[in-house]
Amino acid sequence: MADGNHSELPTVLVLRRSPTIALLEQKFSQKFNLLKAWDSPLPQDQFLTTHARSVQALLSSSGGLPITSQILQLLPSLKFIATTSAGIDHVDSAECRRRGVAVANAAKAFAEDAADMAVGLFIDVMRKISASDRYVGDGLWATRGDYPLGSKIGGKKVGIVGLGNIGLEVAKRLEAFGCSVLYNSRSEKPSLSYQFYPNVCELAADSDALIICCALTAQTHHMINKEVLSALGREGVIVNVGRGAIIDEKEMVQCLVRGEIGGAGLDVFENEPDVPKELFALDNVVLSPHQAVATHEAIVALGEVVTGNLEAFFSNKPLLSPTVIN
Repeated sequence: MADGNHSELPTVLVLRRSPTIALLEQKFSQKFNLLKAWDSPLPQDQFLTTHARSVQALLSSSGGLPITSQILQLLPSLKFIATTSAGIDHVDSAECRRRGVAVANAAKAFAEDAADMAVGLFIDVMRKISASDRYVGDGLWATRGDYPLGSKIGGKKVGIVGLGNIGLEVAKRLEAFGCSVLYNSRSEKPSLSYQFYPNVCELAADSDALIICCALTAQTHHMINKEVLSALGREGVIVNVGRGAIIDEKEMVQCLVRGEIGGAGLDVFENEPDVPKELFALDNVVLSPHQAVATHEAIVALGEVVTGNLEAFFSNKPLLSPTVIN
């Protein structure tokens, strides 16, 4: 392989050149023969049928094509999917389980950066940083006087929904600010001192803010519904760095417009890149275009994790970050 002959490199199928894969394409190409579906003049189904017997590994991204049961059926030799995201909601997990296809995600590569963004959005909403910036930039300080008061961060009770890699990093940062951390997760973590709530509605009722860090699954889809938002209350703030569809977006927008919750910091949305226009005029809402993990350092770390997982698969060694497919 030292001579750079790609025919001697392990072959990895890539269906679409997502932004993340584009950033790492050169790195991956040094160790793998990337079979790029987008480069072929053939229709996708015909392209996959042509390579059906030879493809054992697939590289995917949440920003690329969903890995549906139809795609999996066209790839009978597929044994492994490496994804560049922490979440695997773009992969048909049930079909992978049925076919014995292993899936590995980004593991902790994004955790610190996503946590930084989550806490940043929380602070921004509470202290009105973005809204104050607009106030000054629009020349209103000189004509209307001081901007309305914000809220103190220390002492707040913050409920984290999903205490995985990202949620734990969020908790660590919130503790440094003097917040009390509560959480809801798939199961209680007895080794931690944070108070566990098996019911997310009860968590919301006891929290000044909710920070959504969990994965999108059939169970978590629209988990943050009208009932949960009502429990959060008129002063409550919601932050989402998970997936947009974890929140019932229409209900959240209505709650914000009617003043039934205190504010929102949103990095993800239900129908990206479309964002409800009602949010644009609200000073208690901070919006980000799904950038929570978009740092140079995270991309480098991601490249190492994905490369390590692919190398482990082709060497018949344990994967670095296998996902549990329920």
